[in-house]
Amino acid sequence: MTLIAFPAETKAGERRCSVTPVNVKAYALLGANVCMQSGMGVGVDIQDSDYQEAGAEVVDDRKALLEKADIVVSLHKLSSEDIKLLKPNTMIISYLDPFNETGFVKQLCEHNITSISMEMIPRISRCQKMDALSSQASLAGYVMVMRAVNTLDAVLPMMMTPAGTLKPAKVFVIGAGVAGLQAIATAKRLGASVTAFDTRSVVAEQVHSLGAKFLNIDLGQTGETGQGYAQALTPEQMQIQQREQAKCIADSDIVITTAQLFGRKPPLLIDDATISKMKPGSVIVDMAAESGGNVAGSVAGEIVLRHGVSLVGTGNWANGVAKHATQMYANNLFNLISEFWSKEETQFVIDIEDEIQSGCIITHQGEVTNQMIKSFYQEADKSREKA
Repeated sequence: MTLIAFPAETKAGERRCSVTPVNVKAYALLGANVCMQSGMGVGVDIQDSDYQEAGAEVVDDRKALLEKADIVVSLHKLSSEDIKLLKPNTMIISYLDPFNETGFVKQLCEHNITSISMEMIPRISRCQKMDALSSQASLAGYVMVMRAVNTLDAVLPMMMTPAGTLKPAKVFVIGAGVAGLQAIATAKRLGASVTAFDTRSVVAEQVHSLGAKFLNIDLGQTGETGQGYAQALTPEQMQIQQREQAKCIADSDIVITTAQLFGRKPPLLIDDATISKMKPGSVIVDMAAESGGNVAGSVAGEIVLRHGVSLVGTGNWANGVAKHATQMYANNLFNLISEFWSKEETQFVIDIEDEIQSGCIITHQGEVTNQMIKSFYQEADKSREKA
């Protein structure tokens, strides 16, 4: 019988985990054995006894847990030392960041580990129930607005008081993907006046449906990838965008940037000169601060003051609502595993030709099997050879 192991997260400050007691019961119904590391749910107030009552085995020894696992499920990728403990042909499922973790992916091949990267789940209708990237991004959009509200020295809604009328705060959201749309919706619910921009004009209707204004900037030919992500702009298009949105930024109390390019460094959307034109006390939340930043001067993991403007780059946004983030991520994982589970064989059935698995399996049988990642590595190798 397949043993699915859930080790505790080791990243500092991480409260989320990869399974709830409800999921344990669901895995048991599939015919799997579930074993987890003691204390993994403490960040979301789930006790070891809750997991045990649901049917899981709880162990203290991480090493023993990993050594006997057939499938290892986590939020963040395992450490290099963890990988050395796994049996050949073990499957790991987590966020892997395969574009940037080439050394780690090489180690997976060397140890004959089958790996699934949750970032690489295809964005097709069949995958919506397992799309962790979208579920966590939606929560991130909410958390970013709340961080901005807690940092701003003013209220968001219009208030008519005996002492006078307070005008609604102006919020500008750059990027109307999953996170951006949730940020727009949250800011509107709190009573702000919201404007949004996205390089994909097709999302203007979605922005309007949430009660926000859409800033029209003529960038020429733009679009989105087959996965639904915004395509990278040319340097000329970036200059036009920065110039045209500068006035809206300067007039805003809160600016939230959500522009992240899949597998690439995020674009710089707000330069220092634009920040200097904002009103003192204004707030910019940079969703991409941890991966390079959309905003000049933002610092990953910190809130810094620049020209009197607070730049919020604290990151790990969904961790701010860890309970619901855990619930959503754990369900995404179960939906993925159950999609390919054979109750007769009581195991996860690998089919590299399947449209979902071909998109999210990174390594299998000692090789990089994902075509997108393989092509990316080949291009990187060619660039290094030319250099």
